[in-house]
Amino acid sequence: MHPSLQTKILAICHKKIAQKGDNVGVSFYAFFANKNDDPDRLMEVATWWIQTHQLDHFEKAHKIIALIEAEQ
Repeated sequence: MHPSLQTKILAICHKKIAQKGDNVGVSFYAFFANKNDDPDRLMEVATWWIQTHQLDHFEKAHKIIALIEAEQ
């Protein structure tokens, strides 16, 4: 996954945890605006989320952080 996208995902996950607590879940849609203004990046994250890691629609933010950090 593109490094700038990894950075964005980590920042959003940390923000969600700070706002809602350690048990917060996220969907890959959380990393994009409601308007599909970057379809290539959306497909990149969707492929990583669904095909590569076979994740459920909602996953714990801490799990996503761990997966991203393992790839860096």
